Amino acid sequence: MISFARGVPAPECLAVEELADCARAALERDGRTILSYGPGGGYGPLREVLAEQHDVEPSRVVITSGSLQGFVFLAQQLVQKGTRVLVEAPTYDRPLKILSRLGAEIVTAPMDEDGLIPDELPDGDFAFLYTIPTFQNPSGRTMSVERRLRLAEIARERRLLVLEDDPYGLVRYDGDPLPSVFELADGEQIAYCSSFSKTVSPGVRVGWFVLPAQLAAEIEALAVSTYISPPYLSQATVHEFLRRESFGPNLERVNGLLSERRDAMLDALTREMPEDATWTKPAGGYFVWLELPSGPPSSQLLAEAEDAGVTFVKGSDFFPGGRGGESALRLAFSFVSPDEISDGVGRIGGLVRAAAPAAL
Repeated sequence: MISFARGVPAPECLAVEELADCARAALERDGRTILSYGPGGGYGPLREVLAEQHDVEPSRVVITSGSLQGFVFLAQQLVQKGTRVLVEAPTYDRPLKILSRLGAEIVTAPMDEDGLIPDELPDGDFAFLYTIPTFQNPSGRTMSVERRLRLAEIARERRLLVLEDDPYGLVRYDGDPLPSVFELADGEQIAYCSSFSKTVSPGVRVGWFVLPAQLAAEIEALAVSTYISPPYLSQATVHEFLRRESFGPNLERVNGLLSERRDAMLDALTREMPEDATWTKPAGGYFVWLELPSGPPSSQLLAEAEDAGVTFVKGSDFFPGGRGGESALRLAFSFVSPDEISDGVGRIGGLVRAAAPAAL
């Protein structure tokens, strides 16, 4: 099976030997700390590095087992049955599942090729707005600087808490980095989260949140009540990786590997898709969003594609209640080789052509 379904790094992206050495060094230097219980906010030295990076006090940084764990804590703290939460449409499917499980009323905000449209945010009171401004999952879109500034302004005016999820921001292949909404807003009304899953390894399960002081204390208390103490060994391993200044060279290597895959995906789509098909052209991240107006519904196409040995995620999974994205699909290019990408997109293209020959 050629899988375009999961946004995970290819095995060759993982610095296995160096991370093993970092774990050993962390144990030798600080083993009595990292093999014991400790504060729920995370491994102190890593917390300090992240706090300095974001120009905040370490107490405002909460390190979690991947950023999705932090999202669960935040949602549990802020959401009850009937609580209104704003999300982009489309958006990452896992937060949708979490919010639905908590009984939230999920309200969508529109996007276009420049990302979320701040001036079209629905009126009303919301617990928070969840946004992925850079190389968005699932669309690959990036919010413009002008819209980031406007979003920060609206958050201030409406006293709307914005959760900026930024796991892909450093996974950039083209162009210059953009300032985060958190930076543009000086942290006011903006909570920021990211992860080392896409830049170091998903298996280390190290994500982090930068939160207003009171909310950070509440989330840390919730973390302690959930798992008593975080996994310090993996956090200390990441800290050692940063301390050795291995992060930058590794990121450059990873971006080179994934850039080749992004290019292979875009080339294959140009070659294989019908004229009325459209797709995003991300400058980074893991995903391309493909729209097939004349093709079969993506749910039907998925079943046929899996029979043909290729899989993806249907677009409706990224909308609350599955209402939207019926003609769209998310293609993750990060795990499969360029040759597999070419082959897999060719199989999907063949199914689309067979279903709608007149469109070609």
